[in-house]
Amino acid sequence: MASAIQCDVAAPAIQFENVHLGFGEGEVLRGVSFCLENRETLVLLGETGTGKTLTLKLAAGLVRPSSGDIQVLGRDVSRMSERELLAFRREIGFVFQEGALFDSMTVGDNVAYRLHEDGVPAAEIETRVREILRFVELEHTTDLLPSELSGGMRRRVSIARALVNRPNIVLYDSPTAGLDPITCQTIITLILRLRDVYGVTSLLATHRLQDGFALANFHFDPGSKRVLRNPQGASAPGAPRTRFLVYRDGRKYFEGDPTELLEIRDPYLKRFLV
Repeated sequence: MASAIQCDVAAPAIQFENVHLGFGEGEVLRGVSFCLENRETLVLLGETGTGKTLTLKLAAGLVRPSSGDIQVLGRDVSRMSERELLAFRREIGFVFQEGALFDSMTVGDNVAYRLHEDGVPAAEIETRVREILRFVELEHTTDLLPSELSGGMRRRVSIARALVNRPNIVLYDSPTAGLDPITCQTIITLILRLRDVYGVTSLLATHRLQDGFALANFHFDPGSKRVLRNPQGASAPGAPRTRFLVYRDGRKYFEGDPTELLEIRDPYLKRFLV
């Protein structure tokens, strides 16, 4: 029942065209097509094993498709050489679910790691690290080790590290997984600030439907476990959109905005809304 939504611009931030991905046990993605405009947020939903994380890895060039085309920032990621991919990945940010911080490095050194690799002058590195840690409200943790931080703080450090090279696109793999509700809201608010302050385009894979609706300024009521409309938070004309893409059995099953998802009567999609 997947609907086709076309990008409104000639050069979308991310575009998948009939992408297939298979391994020895069979195909994981079976002809997935979608596009993501600049400053837009696309929330990937689906049961475990439907290909959400693999979609992020394909967009980052960490995995190659079996067939199909992937365009990111106007480049054909699916056909890049390894050398080209190394340079390309410096233009995007990737926030892993587990944080993937270096345990033996301080927070400041973790955030600065990519800048050192890129040969950025030391004085500029210090300024940019301080600036981005201030943005995620963790400037006071510069000299601490990851083991001295809470899970939510480590997640925010991983976001800071993804942002320090000022990417146009950030890929989030379950950024709120395993966190308490208050910390989850902190992470979501941070992602919204990145979109509104820096114009970051986001592709976000999650099991938490409430995260997607929070990004769209809808309210999730934990008591009834239902999503409620929030007219005061509705997007103004021209504001960045938040859309949902739902996978089922390796295929795109639904693509649309929050209101469409709320109003749909399909039994499979209703399972995400209860």
